[in-house]
Amino acid sequence: MTDANVIFHVEPGGSLRGMVHVPGDKSISHRALMLAAIADGDSHLSGFLPGEDTLATQRALASMSVAFEPASATELVVKGVGMHGLKNPGTPLDMGNSGTSTRLLAGLLAGAGVDCEIIGDASLMRRPMGRVIEPLREMGADISGSEDQTLPLHIRPSARLSGIRYRMPVASAQLKSCLLLAGLYADGKSCLQQPAPSRDHTERMLAAFGVDIHINNNEICIEPAARLRATDVSIPADISSAAFFMVGALIAPGSDIILPGVGINPTRSAVIDILRQMGGRITLNSERSEGGEPVADIRVETSDLHGIDIPRHLVPIAIDEFPAILVAAGVADGVTRLGGAEELRVKESDRIAAMSAGLDRLGIQVEPRADGMQVQGGIFSGGRIDSHGDHRIAMAFAMAGLAAKGRIQIEDCANVATSFPGFMDIARQAGLQISAERS
Repeated sequence: MTDANVIFHVEPGGSLRGMVHVPGDKSISHRALMLAAIADGDSHLSGFLPGEDTLATQRALASMSVAFEPASATELVVKGVGMHGLKNPGTPLDMGNSGTSTRLLAGLLAGAGVDCEIIGDASLMRRPMGRVIEPLREMGADISGSEDQTLPLHIRPSARLSGIRYRMPVASAQLKSCLLLAGLYADGKSCLQQPAPSRDHTERMLAAFGVDIHINNNEICIEPAARLRATDVSIPADISSAAFFMVGALIAPGSDIILPGVGINPTRSAVIDILRQMGGRITLNSERSEGGEPVADIRVETSDLHGIDIPRHLVPIAIDEFPAILVAAGVADGVTRLGGAEELRVKESDRIAAMSAGLDRLGIQVEPRADGMQVQGGIFSGGRIDSHGDHRIAMAFAMAGLAAKGRIQIEDCANVATSFPGFMDIARQAGLQISAERS
């Protein structure tokens, strides 16, 4: 991570063409590292995302005596230490900007009996942790945060956790995954009831590592595990990263791209459904299964978009893609309405506030609301955007340049490396006129 202010400069116009290879899925990379670390034996990961967030997870596990043998930037062997082989780290675990690392490790380490402190960067230190602290305490974990239930988190060894029956207050894959990982170590079965579906990578991967897990509609039950068996994991390209190029191609005249090998897990692919409802020409080719995850080559062509009322049942499973979707709404014909998205308020930034301010700076009429916003489509002018250090805000507004009338300058873009290393080079090769400077 760097403290330098990286500024993106995007010249107006252009189109996206050709094959665009986006990095491996961040969510799956995190989970593969964690489960491989506590498995018995060696697991080979291919398609791994070497971004700042996932590298924070890898460094944390390394500090607890897990060894890694890299074959390339995107391939590595994880030398599993077994469920009870993690050692106490000698220093605080610094998770940088990664909320996923923090919340998932909280459950894993509380169960594994590791004595540790978890910290992060200024943004992560402000993010709410109460939703994982409280149910972990119900299971018997010795875990505490600040007075405001934020980082630093302190985890201390406790007696074996108890299984839990827990009705989740929100549809959150991070909360669900935290409790499932803790449930591996519990005395008895744990069952979680979701209010709505959320991404299910953890459930799929637990099964692949040999864990007894049962899913009945929105209830997930996990049995405590004696051991996890090492397995090889093929990680698909990240649909959240692909979403920026999907939107860029839809809004830029003369665009036609193919995004190969992208994960289209139904708990993640709502961005495709939403953009198609807006009139997007998106085709899935060569659909297949890789590593237990559905995958396809996605073709996207320039389209005339129109505003829609985004279906509320799709909101939880498109939550990370809304910065990109709202850029599409900014140029769509008519009004787009988003509701039921309170979760956007507590991401790496307040994404409702950040997207509203950015769209307004580009001349788009926006009405922010507590749980979403209304966007009147128009024409992007140029302007200066503050990304608030949020990688998805930065990349979304970079794509807005393809449909803008003037230059867009985006401040505070260093954290793009957290999820999409090489974004600028890949975007430039595809046709986006982007450059960067450090100040």
